[in-house]
Amino acid sequence: MRTIKLTAETKKDLLNSLLKRSPDNYGEFETAVAQIVKNVREKKDEAVFAYTEKFDKCKMTAETVKVTREEIEEAYGALEPELVEVMRKSAENIRAFHEKQKHNSWFDVKEDGSMLGQKITPISISGVYVPGGKAAYPSSVLMNVIPAKVAGVGKIIMTTPPGADGKVYAGTLAAADIAGVDEIYKVGGAQAVAAMAFGTQSIPKVDKITGPGNIFVALAKKACFGHVSIDSIAGPSEILVIADETANPRYVAADLLSQAEHDEMASAILITTDGKLAEEVGRQVDLFLGQLSRKEIIGKSLENYGYILVADTMEEAVEAANEIASEHLEILTKNPYEIMGKIKNAGAVFLGEYSSEPLGDYFAGPNHILPTNGTAKFFSPLNVDDFMKKTSIISYSREALESVHTDIERFAESEGLTAHANSIRVRFE
Repeated sequence: MRTIKLTAETKKDLLNSLLKRSPDNYGEFETAVAQIVKNVREKKDEAVFAYTEKFDKCKMTAETVKVTREEIEEAYGALEPELVEVMRKSAENIRAFHEKQKHNSWFDVKEDGSMLGQKITPISISGVYVPGGKAAYPSSVLMNVIPAKVAGVGKIIMTTPPGADGKVYAGTLAAADIAGVDEIYKVGGAQAVAAMAFGTQSIPKVDKITGPGNIFVALAKKACFGHVSIDSIAGPSEILVIADETANPRYVAADLLSQAEHDEMASAILITTDGKLAEEVGRQVDLFLGQLSRKEIIGKSLENYGYILVADTMEEAVEAANEIASEHLEILTKNPYEIMGKIKNAGAVFLGEYSSEPLGDYFAGPNHILPTNGTAKFFSPLNVDDFMKKTSIISYSREALESVHTDIERFAESEGLTAHANSIRVRFE
């Protein structure tokens, strides 16, 4: 990891470097994705099965594309019972956290006979995309599905790519069953997103698509947005640690590497006010690298987007953290709660040396599907509200409308919309 002094110039260079990882900078793939989406929209199952054979080396038909109950039971049998139990515990924590996010409809009735309100309704059907192969993360299945279940979504379907043998990763199937997925389809890539967005003979159209994926999946979600709602177009994973002289350098190094192992585009940043800590963290990173299984990926990630920034003051560190708006932010300082109060932009904040980032990834309960690439400035983690619709309710009596009708007519006429004004006026002729 490179160690540099935090200045206005180095911060600007860092922000520009991180922004290069945005999916918006991969336009060369958009044409290919657009063609896939177009073909699936027009040819439906035919296109989906052709792409599955081409990309996943698996021949799929309408009879085999849907995962059966027998396949799910087989998946449970392939997993260690202890792992299944951990998944169940994690699911309960996630469910308990998201239950607290639920809102109720409300209505405000006044004496003049007017009534205003907001009706909250879950979406009817949601779809979740789950990567396959080495990128299969059962934890993401739980995080995508459980908020939808808590919201009361009527039907949840999942798509995930099959292996060449036509099977789906066992952990993915078990997690989907634990979370409450209704139907699972063996389809991956941009073609899976298009299938959920427009529907095929085998795969139902959904109202919203959530879930991670490669650049083709991200661009397919972008291309289908508007025909269907999406969670976000997520960029590579990222972690930022704010630390002072009280932090344990071994813990800091381990936490930075926990995100760097995701892929070569992941970013890992330490901002510290202590030069000695910066030096020791760098040394610990090198020691860990020799021990970890994904050291080649980690090495390239740190080479591209690994930084140790040394700040003069904690105020400068906090200001930089708010501008970077990291997906994951750890605060390892003498008083992390004081620093947390000054943080405006972060996907998830982890306080203290025993709240390392993987706690949020797997078990604590808050959602690990978080805004990336600085979008924490205006986006939130995936939550129950993402699966709810809010409908405004308006009801006025004659008495309530009579007292304001001339105001409404005047406003409408000022915009040149005389039919609007007339719609009100005729009631009082």
